[in-house]
Amino acid sequence: MPYSVRVFPTREALAQSLAAMLIKDLDRIEPDHYYTIALSGGSTPEYLFRYLSENYAERISWEKMLVFWVDERCVSPEDRESNYRMAYESLLQNVPIPDVNIFRIRGEDDPAAEARQYSELVSSMVPEYRGIPQFDLMLLGLGSDGHTASIFPDRPDMFTSGQLFEVAARPDKKQKRITATARLINNSSKIYYIVTGKEKASVVSQVLEGKSGSELYPAARIMPGSGHLVWMLDTGAASLLKA
Repeated sequence: MPYSVRVFPTREALAQSLAAMLIKDLDRIEPDHYYTIALSGGSTPEYLFRYLSENYAERISWEKMLVFWVDERCVSPEDRESNYRMAYESLLQNVPIPDVNIFRIRGEDDPAAEARQYSELVSSMVPEYRGIPQFDLMLLGLGSDGHTASIFPDRPDMFTSGQLFEVAARPDKKQKRITATARLINNSSKIYYIVTGKEKASVVSQVLEGKSGSELYPAARIMPGSGHLVWMLDTGAASLLKA
């Protein structure tokens, strides 16, 4: 799988690199066009979002963004587990992005109906490439079981689904979620995996070094057609990589 790996000494340095990339990409956006981005949940994105809001609120052209989500737990937007709530409180409410540019997954609605509705919304708002919506940037995380978005190892069908979003469930807690499928994820112009911490080092090394059994990890099967796949790691997450 073609990809590049960038290792940073701290989460702060990683956040600064992400900010520099966003500034560069957004400066290229033509008038009357938008930059489409899909966000993920988790503690690492929360840190990055807070860092960006505290240090780049006036330095990034937030008004040029259309913000979507890779996945969402089936909870209300006020719930502590809501990916939308985390992103809104840590980033979106603190930067000059219009509310009309923010498109959340309605986790409080019927999951199957919302998966269809959000698929239609993304199809209507995100420009297509080869007949499929293409995000300018999709930010992904990595679970200790090798899952990404809310595609868990027990759902290989997410890689053959013809839908853009599907209903999933975390295997251990059975909590329902709505997630982008591989069809949509792999059509992204850019995919950045954001992974930090020594607790993720083992699964990072298994995925990136193609160790036996890693083909069962959903994260190992993310291969964007654009070829632009970047793993952004801190030294903890990269600590078991051989090279």
